[in-house]
Amino acid sequence: MQVLKFGGTSVGSSKAIEQVCQILVKHKPAGKYAIVVSAMGGITDKLINAGQLAGAGQEAYKSVLQEIETRHLDAIRELFPITAQSSQISQLKKKLNTLENLCDGIFQVGELSARSLDKIMSFGELISCVLVAEKLKQQGLNATCKDSRQLIVTDSNFGHAAVNFPATNHNINAYFADSAADYTVLPGFVAATADGDTTTLGRGGSDYTAAIIAAAVNASVLDIWTDVSGMMTADPRLVSQAIPIAHISYEEAMELSHFGAKVIYPPTIQPVMDKRIPVWIKNTFAPEDYGTLIQDSSERSMAVTGISGIQQIALLTLEGSGMVGIPGFSKRLFEALLRERINVILITQSSSEHSITVGIHEGQMLRAKAAVDEEFATEIHEKKIEPLLVEKDLSIVAVVGDKMKNHHGTSGKLFGTLGRNGVNVRAIAQGSTEKNISAVINKADVKKALNLIHETFFEKPLKQVNLFVAGAGNVGGKLLEQLQQQQNFLQEELGLQIRVTGLANSKNMLLSEYGIKLSDWKEQLPQADASDIPGYIARIKALNLRNSVFVDNTASAEVAKTYHEFLQHGISVVTCNKIACSSDYQYYKELKELAKNYNASFLFETNVGAGLPVINTLNDLIRSGDRVHSIEAVLSGSLNFVFNNFVNGANFRNVVQAAQDEGYTEPDPRIDLSGVDVMRKILILARESGAKMEMDDITNNLFLPQACLDAPTVADFYDQLDVHADHFKQLLSNAVAAGKRLKFVARYEEGKASVGLQCIAPEHPFYNLEGKDNIVLYTTSRYREQPLIVKGAGAGADVTASGIFADIIRTAR
Repeated sequence: MQVLKFGGTSVGSSKAIEQVCQILVKHKPAGKYAIVVSAMGGITDKLINAGQLAGAGQEAYKSVLQEIETRHLDAIRELFPITAQSSQISQLKKKLNTLENLCDGIFQVGELSARSLDKIMSFGELISCVLVAEKLKQQGLNATCKDSRQLIVTDSNFGHAAVNFPATNHNINAYFADSAADYTVLPGFVAATADGDTTTLGRGGSDYTAAIIAAAVNASVLDIWTDVSGMMTADPRLVSQAIPIAHISYEEAMELSHFGAKVIYPPTIQPVMDKRIPVWIKNTFAPEDYGTLIQDSSERSMAVTGISGIQQIALLTLEGSGMVGIPGFSKRLFEALLRERINVILITQSSSEHSITVGIHEGQMLRAKAAVDEEFATEIHEKKIEPLLVEKDLSIVAVVGDKMKNHHGTSGKLFGTLGRNGVNVRAIAQGSTEKNISAVINKADVKKALNLIHETFFEKPLKQVNLFVAGAGNVGGKLLEQLQQQQNFLQEELGLQIRVTGLANSKNMLLSEYGIKLSDWKEQLPQADASDIPGYIARIKALNLRNSVFVDNTASAEVAKTYHEFLQHGISVVTCNKIACSSDYQYYKELKELAKNYNASFLFETNVGAGLPVINTLNDLIRSGDRVHSIEAVLSGSLNFVFNNFVNGANFRNVVQAAQDEGYTEPDPRIDLSGVDVMRKILILARESGAKMEMDDITNNLFLPQACLDAPTVADFYDQLDVHADHFKQLLSNAVAAGKRLKFVARYEEGKASVGLQCIAPEHPFYNLEGKDNIVLYTTSRYREQPLIVKGAGAGADVTASGIFADIIRTAR
């Protein structure tokens, strides 16, 4: 014999019921079939609402009953031909009249008892049972409807009745032994006491009915038909990459069900698990999908089978020195909760016995607090223990798998993944069987945590990285272009899915949780919200996406001042903006410490040398134990371009203008020509070498006349270059006369730093530095005789963007 159960969505409309009948037609009667059905989706909630309204003395219950009647009448008219409708409508009216009389009585009395509510709730299943059975008969099948209340016997615990299995099993076997029907349709969820009073089986009651029948008749299989294709590795509403689980063990299914998986409920598994009857979860609306087969072994090689979670959790912590070594505190705590019928979901206790923590549903926390404080009133008064500590706005995430006990490092991967992404774990519980690892986290982090865990255990080697970009000009535009170009390579070769989920410039900001299409961002961004840095940051935090990276392509001091907000939220920062790392030493140090403390990356390779590995090379030297004695460098690609093109016969103004036109200088070239930009770069290198130094500690040997620096506008600045043309010609003449070339050089040595224009001799490595190239000479304890040289293009949007790109990949890996 085979038992099939169809849930509320599976019988939720006439079209759905027809689909159920098509499935059953395909089950040729090689044996008998028991079909358990739920109420039409949403009907049970309406029945409860009607009962509650009637009990509260509100006549609105009549409108709810009318909605229930209309829904079922519509289904009858769509399911059956006109000639067969009258009998169906007659049966429906008879049941609904009984329901209405019941509600009228409750309305008159002004009280809704648990017994009356069970009676009211039973009508949904009783009606759908008749509809399905009659539709099967219309299809020419040998079908009948049997009231489960005549088979399943329970106690009188209305609302969640306990089954009398000896009596129930006898009734079920006796009925099916005598029944000649091939298809017997039964209402789920409902049962009756020995005296015939209607009861219900509680949460997941229809599944439970099916399991009770399957166990009683030793069914070959229990099919549970629902609206999803089996159990999933995670809730697909929260984890879009969730996939069906083809095979799972009974124990794994029970664990996942307990921790929020809605496909089945734990009581459903127990009767069939005792008989080792397989349970097959199938999709009514995609019947060809394999679904999930629950049986003895899961046939999986992976350590983790699935992840799940429970929302709206509160933690209760009982603690105090008076608990240490004194027996009975735990017993009294749980008895106090038992008296209030409060279910404990999670338990953890410190080995010092100083505290014990339990997790409960948040809606029960006030009753729990009052009950426990009353139980321990004497100890609290004597200050042996503290009043019960209650924490809310929490959730539980659980990792489940039979084979976790055979895989070392599962816990480490789980908590390492959460920690690296700023998800704080408030409590941990793990059973001795090692089939479940549970962590309590803030409820705001649930979606992020589930996606992180799923990515770690199910999606390798593909890792999703979410970028929030500030600045979409020359550098930012090139970066977006490179990201689009390399998408396939990153996925195939590095296992990285890099998505731009936020993009902002000085005018607009665009955010999308599912990624911005890089092929048309130039059209999307101008249509987006007005730019607002605090608002952009707030929305980034609210999205709370995993593996988030903030990318600053600007030169904005305002943006640079926000880095700490990202780092302390576990969001990595990648920047070509030099302002943060060259600002007050204290802020620079704070950013480095925040990155370390919150497991975030703070990378700024492009602060010096654009795409050249200047800072990474220096960091590698320091980390490996080398000591820097001096740094000598040409760090401005724009200044190198200027002085390489400032040759005999050239006009200095024209050379500077050409550099600006090529995009090698800032919009105001004085930022480059004043040496301030180079000062920032050598300051950053000095700090990365271990020096505690400020900008004021750097000597700047200016070559620009003060009048050029003081010009009120950029146009006035260019006029001043013409006025002082002879000054610049003289600088060049002096260098040429000495057989040397002009280079703007930065130098750091033993705690002192300077920048300025120098005449470089032919034998010096800087002499032949062409175009916009940068060069850095590191003289260290290991590279004392011959300095370590890093040389290459040090300016330009392409190379700067590529350096940022490389830092983004470093954060991901």
